[in-house]
Amino acid sequence: MLLINASLQTRGLVTYLLVFLLLCLPACGGDGDTRVVDFSKTIPVARPGAETQNRPVLRVAVAAMVSPKETFGTYRQLLDYLAGKLGWEVELVQRKTYGEISELIGQGKIDLAFVCSGPYAVGKDRYGFDLLATPEVKGSHFYRSYLIVNIDSTFQRLEDLRGQTFAFTDPDSHTGKLVPTHWLAELNERPETFFAKTIYTYSHDNSILAVARGLVDGAAVDSLVWEYYWQRNPTLAAKTRVIRQSGPYGIPPVVASRTLSNDLRGRIAQALFAMHQDSDGGRILQELLIDRFVAPREEWYDSIRQMERQRSVPEKDHHAVAKP
Repeated sequence: MLLINASLQTRGLVTYLLVFLLLCLPACGGDGDTRVVDFSKTIPVARPGAETQNRPVLRVAVAAMVSPKETFGTYRQLLDYLAGKLGWEVELVQRKTYGEISELIGQGKIDLAFVCSGPYAVGKDRYGFDLLATPEVKGSHFYRSYLIVNIDSTFQRLEDLRGQTFAFTDPDSHTGKLVPTHWLAELNERPETFFAKTIYTYSHDNSILAVARGLVDGAAVDSLVWEYYWQRNPTLAAKTRVIRQSGPYGIPPVVASRTLSNDLRGRIAQALFAMHQDSDGGRILQELLIDRFVAPREEWYDSIRQMERQRSVPEKDHHAVAKP
């Protein structure tokens, strides 16, 4: 049975209104101001009959790669499946930012998590992430960052977005923040001087929504999320256009906390690896557009670490050009 620990849950129209109001507010500073979309005031959701029945509880977090409403709908069946295979209750824990999830894992307050590749690659040693499984999608364990614009816009290149509004996903997002920042560095530019205004949407589907509705001029999003919406909600994705793709990076993995026992860690991995061979598990994976879960390899995430090291070089070494 799936329990909900909700500091962040359903929004729908609220998301649209928050982004719209954010962009309409007068600026508090110069053209390079970065605005943050705050989704902390949300409506808690609990499933009926979520009693634990005295069974042990596995605390599972899903980083906000998709909005809480979509996360709950997308991952509920998978977590219910795990609960049935393990004979445990599963408690879904959600937070607004990737950083909050990482901290909770490091503190041993979360047992298992579906995390973004960036926070995993960079925070593995700091937070004690134990690499457990990786989804395989369309025969590949890699994914990309997509630079998207509105279908009706004239933008064709990243350079065309100079002086426009841009949506990042999360400060720690690889595809939604690190990659587009790296692209700008290659142009000797920085987000705060290149764009007129930037915002954080805290999920990739929110970024797609913002571009589709014309609330921002561009965004960088997880290719897996964009492809998911292209198949599951084409009316939304079809209002956006991909104008650039990154190279391949290791798909966001499933990680275990260092506090999780070896026995339970092995049972979870076994359940995930065999999921595609089970009729119920296969149906759930098909809904998620996942072929199967596979045993991951650490080197899949090395290119992300290399990019992060380049970003950590002192600013003066990048020779960034600041606009007057």
